Amino acid sequence: MSDNDPKILAQELMSAYAHAQLIPVPPSARGIGFDLASAYAVEAELTRLRRATGRKTVGRKVGYANKALWRMLTLETLVWAHMYDDTVVFAQDNDASLSIGRMFSPKIEPEIVFKLKEPLSSIAEPLAVLQAVEWLALGFEIIDSPYADWKFQPPDFVAAFGLHAALVVGTPRRIEPEMIPTLVDQLPRFKVSLFKDGQLVEEGSGRNSLRSPALCLGELASAITRRSDAEPLMGNELVSSGTLTESRPMAPGEKWTAVLDGLDLPDLTLRALS
Repeated sequence: MSDNDPKILAQELMSAYAHAQLIPVPPSARGIGFDLASAYAVEAELTRLRRATGRKTVGRKVGYANKALWRMLTLETLVWAHMYDDTVVFAQDNDASLSIGRMFSPKIEPEIVFKLKEPLSSIAEPLAVLQAVEWLALGFEIIDSPYADWKFQPPDFVAAFGLHAALVVGTPRRIEPEMIPTLVDQLPRFKVSLFKDGQLVEEGSGRNSLRSPALCLGELASAITRRSDAEPLMGNELVSSGTLTESRPMAPGEKWTAVLDGLDLPDLTLRALS
């Protein structure tokens, strides 16, 4: 088997996470022709291994939901990876705690989370996309890099669980048919403020997620459809639809709060524990 064998690389990544040992040279920098097709093969093997231990996949997270990054990194679309039943947490009364002590160097990202009520394939228009959604919520995606100094390329990102460490989901808001036209208008326009220990540290908007989280969800569905080896996007899946601000490093003892303006979702607070 070659160094590009997905089973070998998956085991390397699993070991790195299990023993909290950084990977000094990512696969894309090893001269083994590691591309996105190779990365998705590793991601599929990681999914198989996790399911073999009894874990369940519950949805997808996206990465590179910014077309400016596509041009810089020669990407044709965004990328994705699975999320699991032991990495997704639902906040109680929009207040949650999460242990990050065993993570390498976690960062926090406020995102819009969708739950699908039916399969979604090649649909791009926000109106049609939202008709397939059961609810939306404000969430915190926690990302963590097993690669030294956060140096990696998109294939490395995909192969490392999409850097997905955890997703904290706030109180969902059910989408009724009559709400959809308003949401189509609000999702690109709403603003988000991110606070650390009561101090404003980042601001962003729905436009930062591929011009609208709904457009991002549609692009994810279309991108998955174009990959013949990808599992289709099904009903009941959660989708974390891309960061709304710059990612921010986080540490135990901090309290993070996201506040929205222009979208009727409650504030979400996360307390980082050791």
